[in-house]
Amino acid sequence: MAAPPLGLLVLAHLLVALFGMGSWAAINGIWVELPVVVKDLPEGWSLPSYLSVLVALGNLGLLVVTLWRRLAPDKGEQAPIRAVQALSVMGTALLAPLWHRVSPVAGQPHSVAFLTLTLLLALACCASNITFLPFLSHLPPPFLRSFFLGQGLSALLPCMLALAQGVGRLECPPATSNGTMGPPHYFPERFSASSFFWALTALLVISAAAFQSLLLLSPSLPLAPTGGPGSHRRVGAPQAGPLPLQEPPSQAADTTSSTDPKAHRLLSAHSACLLGLLTVTNALTNGVLPAVQSFSCLPYGHLAYHLAVVLGSAANPLACFLAMGVLCRSLASLASLCLLGVFFGAYLMALAILSPCPPLVDTSAGVVLVVVSWVLCLGLFSYVKVAASSLLHGGGRPALLAAGVAIQVGSLLGAVAMFLPTSIYQVFHSGKDCVDMCDP
Repeated sequence: MAAPPLGLLVLAHLLVALFGMGSWAAINGIWVELPVVVKDLPEGWSLPSYLSVLVALGNLGLLVVTLWRRLAPDKGEQAPIRAVQALSVMGTALLAPLWHRVSPVAGQPHSVAFLTLTLLLALACCASNITFLPFLSHLPPPFLRSFFLGQGLSALLPCMLALAQGVGRLECPPATSNGTMGPPHYFPERFSASSFFWALTALLVISAAAFQSLLLLSPSLPLAPTGGPGSHRRVGAPQAGPLPLQEPPSQAADTTSSTDPKAHRLLSAHSACLLGLLTVTNALTNGVLPAVQSFSCLPYGHLAYHLAVVLGSAANPLACFLAMGVLCRSLASLASLCLLGVFFGAYLMALAILSPCPPLVDTSAGVVLVVVSWVLCLGLFSYVKVAASSLLHGGGRPALLAAGVAIQVGSLLGAVAMFLPTSIYQVFHSGKDCVDMCDP
């Protein structure tokens, strides 16, 4: 069968990237909007610890999806994906008018609406890892890398939106005659938190529309290669069974019982190591490092913090672009890249522990080092995640399902590991705006 036109393939890759964008955009958007909402919510700056707990509870979404697969094995993959997308759109759409509503709980005011909707969005985002990834097992491996590029956009686009909003802009007044500094002047945001959440809702609607468009395009797309004759058929080519990207009437022919030897690669030590790399990298990028980003960057100034956030978020899709052209297939090389990322992560952790007076504070070299470390650290880990997932793609749907579980388990372990030192024992200390806390 002739290969599909180039324009069709480009459109399909774009739709897959937009589909992946909706996976974690909601929770990422809430994180970057925290500096705005904490000013009006009664929890104040204890809200990030609440958010960490809610994201950890969101892992119950994995159990819900697993239960769905057990009770309705013949319903296919589209129903849970649509449910996740509908929950994400509904949650962010309700956040826009309700995020500031406060209700009394045990005699104390709490942002019940904000916290409840955040929990619903956490359930949806956590479930996306084990619903979106298995769906892509029907497409060739390059589409998986486009999906991870979209996941990178789910962090980058909310971040860019927050920067356009003007989050965290302040001005330090000149020192008085006795050398003391007055209180900082905070500039108002260019648009409200409600407008931000409406914009976030629009991104999620675009992602859901991309998924529906991908289904309409599916008859013209190639199948994932199976290694046998006709392994490069189009999805719309004549075949005995149902179309892989269309809703099957039954999935009685379970992928795990396939005679394809690649379907059993999960039993190998090689696949176990790849899943281990996914677990470790996601524990660091989704749990450990985000918890210390402000502590490691803010001592060097708000410019360093914003540069680290924006360029670090941009490193994810750039790593996906790199993986499209140069995919590392050596397990030893991937492990080496992971160790290099751990080295930069250890440097950032040391800066956070030494906050608010880390080395090279108030110097240009310190700013450059912290920003470059964040970019390289997140870029290396993103490349390892994409490469490991691409190598697991050969195992079909079970392998990608295992990859989704490894990603979510790693994220949970990282969040749990950082909850006690950040929220209970206060290991990390932040500075104060316009106050030099490092004077001898």
